[in-house]
Amino acid sequence: MIEVMVDEGIQASFSQSMLEKTVAISCFEAKNIQQPSVCIRFSSNEAVQQLNAQWRNQDKVTDVLSFPMQEAEALDSDESLGDMILAMPFVRDEAQRLAVAEDAHIYHLIAHSTLHLLGYDHILDADTENMQRLENNILMKLGLHKPYPEWD
Repeated sequence: MIEVMVDEGIQASFSQSMLEKTVAISCFEAKNIQQPSVCIRFSSNEAVQQLNAQWRNQDKVTDVLSFPMQEAEALDSDESLGDMILAMPFVRDEAQRLAVAEDAHIYHLIAHSTLHLLGYDHILDADTENMQRLENNILMKLGLHKPYPEWD
């Protein structure tokens, strides 16, 4: 189940079915998990900055934060994988800067965040490459842009 929350006063361009498809494809491609459960929240820059400061000691806004509910080594598809929150004004500006449609950028960030919920990270270069290749594959399966053209 994909639960979606949109904070008051926040506008986001997305399709519920496409959000569900993005999470499903991400989970299947990365860990062969079917019928995942996550919560997606669309919020303000301020809310994301506050959470980023509280949980990551980084007092700045970022596009998306991921809060896993399970250990990556012991994922149980019957339990929620976790929560993600997107800073919509930041995401909208980022999409314009990258010259991609807002909804396509949202789906990319949902795929990226889902991978984090599954235990992937981009701290080491090899992990970054692996994650970016997965994101390319996921977005291509969704019929969207290739966010990292350097990886085939």
